[in-house]
Amino acid sequence: MIIAIDGPAASGKGTIARRLAALYGLPHLDTGLLYRATAAALIGADRDLYDESAAVAAARGLGLTDFDEVVLRSREMGEAASIVAAMPGVRHALLEAQRAFAARPGGAVLDGRDIGTVVCPRADVKIFVTASAAARAQRRALELAQRGERADYAAILADIQKRDARDSERTAAPLRPAEDAVRLDTTPLGVEAAVAEAARIVESARVRA
Repeated sequence: MIIAIDGPAASGKGTIARRLAALYGLPHLDTGLLYRATAAALIGADRDLYDESAAVAAARGLGLTDFDEVVLRSREMGEAASIVAAMPGVRHALLEAQRAFAARPGGAVLDGRDIGTVVCPRADVKIFVTASAAARAQRRALELAQRGERADYAAILADIQKRDARDSERTAAPLRPAEDAVRLDTTPLGVEAAVAEAARIVESARVRA
């Protein structure tokens, strides 16, 4: 069973994906980390984030698990990742690795922005997770504060709105729900309620299959 979870930044898709993976005993891949790791490699090598050839080379050199998530999940790295993720060459370089992960025996859970539309268009379950920009900014501010980082709500909201525009308007694999995806708005939901609703969607798809 392949479960594709898509959605914008801080919508809750990562948490939902991890919990579903645990519930169904499936491996999980946060594909956003691949783009964050690509951006981190460029920054570490003092390369221009807009240098697509350098970004493609960095993407091809990645593994799927050797990530320092503390560094990669910073607000700044999220913004940098949004830049390299808009590059067609980078997306192509990472596509086969993501599809190979999804093809593991028994299936997998992948979350990102183009899983249901590009990476796994034939996924057994597709969920598009969303939430209002205000709710997502509040969640991200709380997450950063809990990690001891500075959390400026207004700046975070502006970043989220900018990333939404960049992700939705890019020519390569823009952020959009697959036609057969089930939408899950987490704005009014806590974590447990959101996960329960996602599990209900998965079970409904399994029954139909």
